[in-house]
Amino acid sequence: MSGSDTPLDGAPLDPDGSLDDSLPPAEAFALLGNETRITILQELWLAPDQPVAFSDLRKRVGMKDSAQFNYHLSKLTDHFVRQVEGGYEFQYAGEKVVRAILAGTFTERVELEFPVTGECFDCGGSLEAAYADERLTVRCADCESVYGRYAFPPGGLRDRSTTEIEAAFDQRVRHLHCLAADGVCPECGGRVDTNVVPDDEDALGLDVRVDHTCRQCQHTITSPVGLSLLDNSAVVAFHADHGVELDTRKHWTLPWCVTDASTTYDADPTRVTVTIVLDDEAMDVTLDGDLRVVDTERRRAANGDDAGRVSAD
Repeated sequence: MSGSDTPLDGAPLDPDGSLDDSLPPAEAFALLGNETRITILQELWLAPDQPVAFSDLRKRVGMKDSAQFNYHLSKLTDHFVRQVEGGYEFQYAGEKVVRAILAGTFTERVELEFPVTGECFDCGGSLEAAYADERLTVRCADCESVYGRYAFPPGGLRDRSTTEIEAAFDQRVRHLHCLAADGVCPECGGRVDTNVVPDDEDALGLDVRVDHTCRQCQHTITSPVGLSLLDNSAVVAFHADHGVELDTRKHWTLPWCVTDASTTYDADPTRVTVTIVLDDEAMDVTLDGDLRVVDTERRRAANGDDAGRVSAD
C-alpha cells in the first residue's frame, strides 16, 4: 500500500520510534493502577454533561479530601483527561480505558456454547458458537470444522439473547475486516498492510489466505479471501439479482466466504479468483496480491462450480 512511513505528518520520533511526547506504556498502566483514578474516569463517563467542574466531579467520586482528590486527578490530566474551561473532559485514551472496562475486557471471564445458523460444508452437521478467552468460534458440532474465530469482548454478551449475539458477532467480523481492508487498524487506527499469501503455515487450513497486519501495533487479522468481498458492490448486486440480501446472510453460511473450495490461486503475478454460484449463474471475482478486485465475470454455471454454490436459505 502507498503512503508515508512517518506517522502524523512528520511528528518527531524518539530513537525507539515512539512519538517524543508520548507516555511510556509502563507509566500509563501505572497511572491507572489505583482504584480512585479508575473511579474518576468512570464517574466522568457517567456524568450527564461534559466538561464536569472539579467540585462536581469530586462529589460524584465521593472523596471529601479536596487535596487528595486533586492529586489523583492531576495524575490523569493530559493523558486520560484534560482541563478545559468549565472543568474536565475526556482525552481519547481515557474514553478507551472506560470502554474497555464496560466491555468486560479486564473484568469478565465467560465461557458459553450455543447453536447458530447454518450447517457444516464438510459433513452437513449443525453449527455451534463456542465462547472462551474473549473469542467466539463458529464450528461444526460434529466434525469440529472451524468457520471463524475472532475476538469478541465479553460485554457484547451482556443483555443479548444467543440469536442477538450471533447477529452482533457477524456484524463485528464484517466491520473489522472492512476497516482492515481499507488500511485502518481496528485496534489502534494505525496503517494496515494487506497481503494475499499461500497458507503454508496452515493458519486456517486453506490453500491461500489474507493477512491484514498493522504497522504500528502488529495486530493481525487473518481470513479466507472471500471474506473481503462481502461489501463489494458487484458481489452484492449479483446476490440481489438472485433474491439474496447479502447483508442479512450470516457470513459463515456462505461457502465462498469462509472456505477456499471455490478459490483458485496463481502466484506470479498473484491472482486469486473466487467463484460464487447462485441458481444457474456463476460469478468469478479476481483479486490481486493487495486484495484489489481486478476483474469480475458473470457466466452460466458449470458442473464444477458447485463448491461455491450459495444455498437458497
